[in-house]
Order: sequence, then structure tokens, then C-alpha cells
Amino acid sequence: MIFGQASDLGDGVLDNLIVSTSVHLLLGALVLASLTLATGLVVVDAINNRPIGSRTQLAMGLAALVLAAQVLIGIKLLDQGQGIFQLYIHYIGGLVPLGVFAVGGWFFRGDTGRSSRWLAVLLAVGLLSATMAFFIGRAYVNA
Repeated sequence: MIFGQASDLGDGVLDNLIVSTSVHLLLGALVLASLTLATGLVVVDAINNRPIGSRTQLAMGLAALVLAAQVLIGIKLLDQGQGIFQLYIHYIGGLVPLGVFAVGGWFFRGDTGRSSRWLAVLLAVGLLSATMAFFIGRAYVNA
């Protein structure tokens, strides 16, 4: 057997792990901060009609990493039975930025000035979507 038995693989480790909603809130704030930084740097490069630089690429990588962690924590919270009654806009708004990074990576890598402008537009849409999801989610948690 390649993977061994389920008990050998730590069966139920993730199921028994309980994640606090405060982790999701903290990561949400980090998503907004990192997306704001990445979008701002791409906008500066786009305004100057130049390809994105290594600093901008690093900021975009950080934003993508924090965003992926946020989505995974959100899925775990749903698995725990939390957030079931939130509006779908919270879920859609939280996943749109991931789509933005995917589309940007496929079509607009920022290797030319024109590509940087399109990437800036995409990241602005992603930032707007993440901001909307953050505040809608907070309104439901606080209600």
C-alpha cells in the first residue's frame, strides 16, 4: 500500500483542529494590507509605463500567499459550521481576488507597460472585492 492505512496518516487531525474566527479576521486585515501594497506598486509601474519590478513581484507574491491562507482558513471555518448563514457575496467576494491572480498570471504578467496597466486594473478589482467581502463578513459576525 502506497499511503498506508488511514490511522497511519493521522486520521482526523484536521477535523479535530479548531480554528478561531479571530484568525480569519486577522488574515482578512493582512489580505487588505498586502493587496493594497501590491496594487499600489503595480499602479505606480503602470503610470510610469514600465514592467513591474522585483519589489512589486514580491508584494504580489506575499498578497497571493496571504490570500490563499485566508481562503483555506475560511473553508476550515465553514467545515466547523461557522459562517453558514452569511450572504454568498462574502464567499464570492473572497474568491474573486484569487481569480484575479489566476487571470493576471495567465494573461497579464506585467512584463510590459501595457501589461502592467491591465494588471493594475485587475488588482484594483480584486482589492475592491476583498474589501467588500471583509466588511460584509464583519457585519455578519458582529450582528
